[in-house]
Amino acid sequence: MGKTGVTGIKRIINAAGYSWKGICSAYKHEAAFRQELWMAAALIPAGIFLGESVLDKAVLVCSVLFVLVVELLNSAIESVVDRISDEHHELAGRAKDMGSAAVLFALIITAIAWAAVLFEHPPAAF
Repeated sequence: MGKTGVTGIKRIINAAGYSWKGICSAYKHEAAFRQELWMAAALIPAGIFLGESVLDKAVLVCSVLFVLVVELLNSAIESVVDRISDEHHELAGRAKDMGSAAVLFALIITAIAWAAVLFEHPPAAF
């Protein structure tokens, strides 16, 4: 991992590298993350186009990014649980289920945000 004592711009560069490595790992190993990333690739430009105000655009884009953040955390939980043991354990199952529930709530939040913004300012095509 990282060296201790690294500060300043070098620490930021290292952190960005680890972040990119995490994104690539999630894309390679997690089907749900791939699906949500492709969904984000479509929804983020749509949110920028459909949002009437800067606030609308921010709500639409950030709600989609929120799903990716929660999915990354869920995948991290699953990886740690799987690393600890292959055996089924009630607490391991509970941790994985809770991570999955968090993703579900993130998706619901995104759907509510999009519905609210689009209901408030329906696109001309509707």
